[in-house]
Amino acid sequence: MKKIRVGYLPLYIKLYDDADPHWRDPMVSCMNTLIAMVESQGIEVVRADEVCRVKAEFDRAAKKFNDAGVDAVITQHLAYSPSLESIDALLSLDAPIVVFDTTPDYRLIAAAGYKDCIMDNHGIHGVQDMCSLLKRHRKPYYLCVGHALHSEVVAELAGLCRAAAARSAYRTARVGSVGGSFTGMGDFLISDERYRRDIGAEVRRMTPEAVQTYLAEVTEAEIDAELAYDRSHYNVEVRQETEYRAAARSGLAVRKWMAAEGLTACTVNFLTLDECGLPKMPFVECCKIMERGLGYAGEGDVLTAGLVGALMQVYPDTAFTEMFCPDWEQDVILLSHMGESNPRLARWKPIVADAPFNYNSCGDTVALYTCFRPGRAVYVNLAPMEDRFTLILSEVELLDAGLERGVYRYATQGWMKPCKPLPRFLKEYSLAGGTHHSALVYGAALAELEAFGRMMGFDVTVIR
Repeated sequence: MKKIRVGYLPLYIKLYDDADPHWRDPMVSCMNTLIAMVESQGIEVVRADEVCRVKAEFDRAAKKFNDAGVDAVITQHLAYSPSLESIDALLSLDAPIVVFDTTPDYRLIAAAGYKDCIMDNHGIHGVQDMCSLLKRHRKPYYLCVGHALHSEVVAELAGLCRAAAARSAYRTARVGSVGGSFTGMGDFLISDERYRRDIGAEVRRMTPEAVQTYLAEVTEAEIDAELAYDRSHYNVEVRQETEYRAAARSGLAVRKWMAAEGLTACTVNFLTLDECGLPKMPFVECCKIMERGLGYAGEGDVLTAGLVGALMQVYPDTAFTEMFCPDWEQDVILLSHMGESNPRLARWKPIVADAPFNYNSCGDTVALYTCFRPGRAVYVNLAPMEDRFTLILSEVELLDAGLERGVYRYATQGWMKPCKPLPRFLKEYSLAGGTHHSALVYGAALAELEAFGRMMGFDVTVIR
């Protein structure tokens, strides 16, 4: 998982220091308590070197945060702070701005020392001044408002930091493509240039020369070790040992290439593997890519592969998937693909078995079959429009019913119940432009994924 790092920017006013330097002491104490609460959420905090009051101090803090490559910058008004002192620094930030609108005291009317309470708790109009200017300058910002001990505001803040970390991961993604794109599939197709310009992700393509190089590096001992790993972690029901070893060799070659290139995600197009020189379709390795915390999508879909990889850096229980077939009677959808899934999400011990394969000249291979565990999840799709991207989100439930092995024993499966009747869900999904490849994310709040989409600059559609 990605280590989440955020900058923490305290805002104050020089006027108060000139009047009485001790006024800020209880506010700084409160700030230190709040930073500790943020850190307790598993977030590393990079502090400004000083409490910022005037332009030069804000500029130094912004430079520090940009140089550190933080995922987000949290602002906290210790008191009122004039917005013209901070605005240039805020506009220069590379990371999203998360405004923490809070105060030390929960009760004000009933508090003793009323005058002192006023001095300690009047940062909210500084927030209003700053946000108004950010809005005027079209600089996005995200608000978390409430008392830290009497609301869920710190958890909300941590969620926005996770969203920002996913943004950072996608903007720096390095996606490998093996075999190019599936001929004729247009919904997820974008140029490498647009991917780099609009997302920030970089595509690396595995050439036939690279295939031969990395295949030659795979030893028989490495194949033996890989098959031993499979037998200790999965139910292996393979009868065609020759095909099994050849598939493992292909998978290990892809793994070596991904490591050498520093890739965060990969996609494999099964149609053209024979043209690029891989002896077998490495379905098992495609699953292990996700099991190791890297992104994957099928059929040359670099867009979804990068998305899966970015989300997985923050939400490790993520998988590539596809809506395959509807069950109209039960109001559910079969999630599946050609044997690619994340074993971390398996309902039971995955099966490695023979996979008849006649889509290219490579012949039969083996695949790893799993079943998505039951529970709540978010279905996430990224659809490229003409000049924008649309992120489509919907809360769903994966059922623990209908999972009898039967004809689905050698198939990746999961029965997904949408948030509304199936016909309406499918209608809204396609009206929003949803593609046929997606991510399934366990353990992520819908609001966090909405924030991730907006931080990326995507249009966001939520099907509720």
